[in-house]
Amino acid sequence: MNCPDPLHGYYLEDLKIGMSASFTKTITETDIVLFAGLSGDTNPLHLDADYAAQSFFGQRVAHGMLSASLISGVLGTRLPGPGAIYIDQHLSFIAPVHIGDTVTATVTVLEINLQRRRVKLETVCSVKGNVVMTGSATTRVTRRPSHNLPPNPSK
Repeated sequence: MNCPDPLHGYYLEDLKIGMSASFTKTITETDIVLFAGLSGDTNPLHLDADYAAQSFFGQRVAHGMLSASLISGVLGTRLPGPGAIYIDQHLSFIAPVHIGDTVTATVTVLEINLQRRRVKLETVCSVKGNVVMTGSATTRVTRRPSHNLPPNPSK
């Protein structure tokens, strides 16, 4: 699902429980190196094949927050889309992501609080249909400007 307005995204009134959107990306060596540089997380589990081979994982793994950042991509570009403000995120990491894995980040609307303009979304990242990360996020979403509201049929 792509948001209806690439410069704004969905308005609060346009959202429905159960709406969902995804983004898919194959994780590369370059992604891991760049993310290490940006985040400052140079843990050798991510960068050193010899070190990682001796670890619990047996090989290098992508940063958990690299996968989690794909959720931000969905929230900021697809659902709710541009204009939404990321309020919070809760995450549980289930399985590692490796170089070459294709991660699909999916968000699904769980709750809509019209008074507070808050939308709670389920967040899931998966690889080949297997969940590698799960959680929930809250966003603040803009109301539709009154000049754009559909006419009220009761008037």
